[in-house]
Amino acid sequence: MDKETLNRRISAGNFVENNGSVLRAVNILKTKFNRLKDIKYALNIEKNDIENSINYLHEAGYLHLRNSENRQPSSLSDDDFDALEGKLTAKGIQLLAGVISDECVEI
Repeated sequence: MDKETLNRRISAGNFVENNGSVLRAVNILKTKFNRLKDIKYALNIEKNDIENSINYLHEAGYLHLRNSENRQPSSLSDDDFDALEGKLTAKGIQLLAGVISDECVEI
């Protein structure tokens, strides 16, 4: 196995693990929105990696994202990471509870 293939596999494994960590961390306040920059700080994950996880979890329907100032629905493509907050959707809660599964999220 060459170095590039090994790095890709490590990155893919981190992605799956990070997705689970982010999902659990966002769920800490249950019904309240959490600022994404606070989640990043608490998990100590590189900004690029947490952005990849947040983007996946949002696009997969596991997270609601909104702008923390105007409280309007948003996404990473529309707002700065530091301006966003999130909470789990019903589908995200189902994933954490083990009712559904996703190979890209390690619970």
